[in-house]
This record gives sequence, C-alpha cells and structure tokens, in this order.
Amino acid sequence: MDKITFIALWDTYRGLLTPTQQEITDLYFNLDLTLSEIAEQKGISRQAVSECLKTCKQQLEEYESKLHILESTRNYSLQISFMMTDAVRWAENFKSAHPELSAEADGLLAIIDKDYGEEVKAALKIKRS
Repeated sequence: MDKITFIALWDTYRGLLTPTQQEITDLYFNLDLTLSEIAEQKGISRQAVSECLKTCKQQLEEYESKLHILESTRNYSLQISFMMTDAVRWAENFKSAHPELSAEADGLLAIIDKDYGEEVKAALKIKRS
C-alpha cells in the first residue's frame, strides 16, 4: 500500500484504531519519523513499531474492504465534481446565449470556482481522458 492510500485510509478509519496505534501511525506517516525515532520516543523496540504499523495497515485495509467508506467518499466527490463541471459549462453557454444576464452567470461561476474550483479542474481532466 502506498503512503497516499494509507493516509487516506488512516484519515477515514483512524478512530477505529487504539490510541497507541493512532499515535504511532501519525508519527510515522504524518510526521515522517523513522521506526527508530518512534521506538525511542515511545520507549519500545523498533520491531514493536514495525509490527504495529504492519497490523494497522492490515486493519485499515480490512475496514475499507468491509465498509467501503473511502471508496464511496471518492465516488461521491467525483460525482460532485462532474456536476460542478456541467454547471460551469451551462453557465458559460448561458452567458453566450443571454449576454444581458452575463453578470448573473458570472456570479454563479465565481461561486463554483470559489467552492469547487480544484474539483472542477480535476473533473475536466478526467472527462477529457
């Protein structure tokens, strides 16, 4: 499992880990401490840190395989991005067809850009590929 996937799973399911597991995984993945640094800080062996990380990865993957929360969240976000992309296209077409209402369309575009700009740009890239 790559670091980005692990962090996404950790963000989603960390509340299901023990406080010690949460702390060790946070130190390793978010603060980039080495196994030795974590072991020294926690007063445990390097092997214990390694085993904890391995167990946590397995638990997080198991939670996702059963609950699919991360997958659902990503799908939902993608659907919203596509809808916002369609809204942008509609507003741009509306401006062309009704120049007298251009200010209203610009207002809509500004709101979409402010709240969903990055998602819309990402969705446009996905739709083009």
